[in-house]
Amino acid sequence: MKIAFVVPYIPNLIRTRPYNLIVHLASLGHEVEVFTVGSGRQDLQDVETLRKMCKAVHFFSQPVWRSLWNSVLAVPSSQPLQTVYSWHGGMAQALAERIVRKEFEVVHVEHLRGSWYARFIKTRFPSMPVVWDSVDCISHLFQQASGQSSGFFGKFVTRFELPRTRKAEGNLICSFDQVLVTSTTDKNALLELTSKDKRPSPISVLPNGVDLDYFRPNPEVERDAETMVFSGKMSYHANIAMVKYLVAEIMPRVWKVRPATRLIIVGKDPALDIKELEKNPLITVTGTVDDIRPFLWRATVSVVPLLYGAGIQNKILEAMATAIPVVTTSRTLSALEAQPGKEILIADTADAFSAEVLRLVENKDLCNEIGSAGLKYVQENHAWKNITSRLVEIYQLASKSQG
Repeated sequence: MKIAFVVPYIPNLIRTRPYNLIVHLASLGHEVEVFTVGSGRQDLQDVETLRKMCKAVHFFSQPVWRSLWNSVLAVPSSQPLQTVYSWHGGMAQALAERIVRKEFEVVHVEHLRGSWYARFIKTRFPSMPVVWDSVDCISHLFQQASGQSSGFFGKFVTRFELPRTRKAEGNLICSFDQVLVTSTTDKNALLELTSKDKRPSPISVLPNGVDLDYFRPNPEVERDAETMVFSGKMSYHANIAMVKYLVAEIMPRVWKVRPATRLIIVGKDPALDIKELEKNPLITVTGTVDDIRPFLWRATVSVVPLLYGAGIQNKILEAMATAIPVVTTSRTLSALEAQPGKEILIADTADAFSAEVLRLVENKDLCNEIGSAGLKYVQENHAWKNITSRLVEIYQLASKSQG
């Protein structure tokens, strides 16, 4: 198929969903042209990498100040700021010109930030098959975040962005030929936003995958005894909340029994209060790393004490793919089908969480058992090749709906 893939940020190994879908669509023989915006040296490098993976990348420079200005202009309207943040009129026009020439069979648009492009295309070209990948239900995420945060972010989300986002998502899921989400929980949350007088578009659950060639076990690396690892972008509010809870509530219970246990926090852009955790000699905050795999290979256990979130936690899939056992909360099971106690360990209180961590630290055989089962789970359920094949089927359904 000839696919226009619209992403409101540069796909890369961190923005793993669009990157891997694009790469695997191309590997299956489809002609993929990416339309995307960004700025800065890293974005330019990522664009050049992406150009090697697909037919073409149409990159439009958009400095951060321009995105912020888009958001400022949207304040008097009823639009969520995210829907306009990545809007670039030049990119929309370039895409429209190609559609007029009938150069694409389907347009794939990712995320709430890209939804204006999807709406622009569907309004101007009603017969053009458009698949909107919501990824997560953002209003569901914001609702959880507002309950967890009493600071500026929580108040801003609750009073300003959340009502707008609910209204927008309720309209968007009725506007396209196909809608995608990463989990059944997000699908149900979106459907709850639909007004009774509107008919929702077909919604398919397309889970995230993991690059099983890249994230893999490494038997040549010996695991460090009594070492825990947490990974993720450390400027993201949900990750910050997890780490603070981990250090304040869980680690003291672990240290009481195993006082030498180390915690390594791996991820780019750590907030200042996260960096300050290194005052404790048992805590390491790495910041940006070139390769996260060595940390997953060396640690004893991956910890993901999820307090709130949406969709699938990629950090869990990546950890399981390296055969490190994962301890997390039951919230993650809304998006995963892993078997608790066999493929993943679940604990919802600080006491229970620390107990599961200690079980793993003190039992190497259990570590190997849970790690191996987790690896088998992701191999069977989260291989990008299989997920991308399902995406092609969804594209075909979208095309038939306009046939």
